[in-house]
Amino acid sequence: MDQEKNATTFVIQVQFQKNATWQGTIDWIDAKKTQRFRSVLEMIKLMDDALSDAEKPVWIEGGK
Repeated sequence: MDQEKNATTFVIQVQFQKNATWQGTIDWIDAKKTQRFRSVLEMIKLMDDALSDAEKPVWIEGGK
């Protein structure tokens, strides 16, 4: 299967639950990048952007 080709690892840390959604940080382990998110939808978009060939990455370098 070609799914292994795009395999990557994310670590999600939920810090708050507010307005019926999660807020926290997501670490993209393979690229050593971290980004805060304010909703589950934003978290999913970050993951989708990481797996796509986006020209304008929204991820920042470094740790927390």
